[in-house]
Amino acid sequence: MTGTLALVGGGEFTEACAAFDADLLAQSGGNEVVVLPTAAAFEHADRVGERASALFAGLGATVRVLPVLHRAEAENPEFADVVAGARFIYVADGSPLHLRSVFKDSSLFKAIRTAWEGGAVLAASGAGATVLCDPMVDPRGGAYTVGLGLIENLAIFPYHGTAANHLRERSLDLLSPHALLVGIDEATALVRAPDGSWRAAGTGAVTVYVDGVASTYAAGSAVDLPR
Repeated sequence: MTGTLALVGGGEFTEACAAFDADLLAQSGGNEVVVLPTAAAFEHADRVGERASALFAGLGATVRVLPVLHRAEAENPEFADVVAGARFIYVADGSPLHLRSVFKDSSLFKAIRTAWEGGAVLAASGAGATVLCDPMVDPRGGAYTVGLGLIENLAIFPYHGTAANHLRERSLDLLSPHALLVGIDEATALVRAPDGSWRAAGTGAVTVYVDGVASTYAAGSAVDLPR
């Protein structure tokens, strides 16, 4: 059994996410969150840590920001050790292509997988949610590319409720028949429990596309996905 996985549609570290973040914190059994601002390397990564610290302080936890912004830091054994021993890891939003280039086959990503498979809580927002799965929605046009494969045959479409229709339609048109596309609204999470079951949490909805047909799940609902 793995730990809990939360794939967030974006808008992390805001009050709209506080309820499910509090639940994730409780499930972790700890009081520290290790935050990786990697995807925001070129978008004021320091602000990611500030927002995370402010939110989790209100939930009774501290935040440890690891400055993994480029490939060299992802191969730092000290950072990998911190992640491998963490009880709650949070991958922030930003550029999915940069995040993938830094994480792919790195010591840090191996440590993330080790921690999660050992029972740690893993949350990833926006770019992070997209990159952890495979296939990965390419932000340059809604087509697909290779993700990191923590969850296989599942493509995540973040910011689903506010995305341009043509991007959503392109992702639907190009989806492999062997994969599922799941749209996740901002401040909303698709949460996988350790037993493999899925549920929706947050302020928006989770939309699952099967053969072009959409099924929408409100917060609190069980989501029908393969275990």
